[in-house]
Amino acid sequence: MRILSVGDLHGDRSLAERLAKRAEQERVDLVLICGDLTFFDREPKGIIGPFLERKKKVLFVPGNHDSFVTADMLTHAYPIKNLHGYSVKYDDVGIFGCGKANVGIERLDEEEFFAALQKAHGHISYLKKSVMVTHVHPAAASAEKLSGYPGSAGVRKAIEKFQPDVAFCGHIHEAEGIEERIGRTRVINVGSKGFVLDL
Repeated sequence: MRILSVGDLHGDRSLAERLAKRAEQERVDLVLICGDLTFFDREPKGIIGPFLERKKKVLFVPGNHDSFVTADMLTHAYPIKNLHGYSVKYDDVGIFGCGKANVGIERLDEEEFFAALQKAHGHISYLKKSVMVTHVHPAAASAEKLSGYPGSAGVRKAIEKFQPDVAFCGHIHEAEGIEERIGRTRVINVGSKGFVLDL
């Protein structure tokens, strides 16, 4: 499975088009969007369509700029799935997620982050491989040190407990492209340029 994971589009339609072209050129099977599809919850028109026009499957979590109402609207308007508190299975790969952040619209507390990820992981825990998708970065990660914005202790606790193969996040633009390890988990801040991974 080839995945393109991206975050922080912030309503940029031309960026969505470029990323969709990349997904097509690199023959990805799945697009994972790590939140902040919008900018302060403005209309996300033109963000999902370019991927679907190229027959790409899309999963996402909402970011701190995206309300749950907007996330629900997207799942009703397009054949895509919001992973917030949920999971999906593709062959032997389970993908689970939690959106939002500890700042912004409808912020979550640390117990809510962990509970959503625990619930989602429970449905795919038997699979050989797993991918975790969040918007916010884990606490004590490089993104926290670079930006001064605190990461999520709940997200870090989930990584340490469930040890997914990969944990994708966004949120901190300055940390785009940074990869590090927590235990056996590769933690990747995908940013708006995106990151292609073969599983």
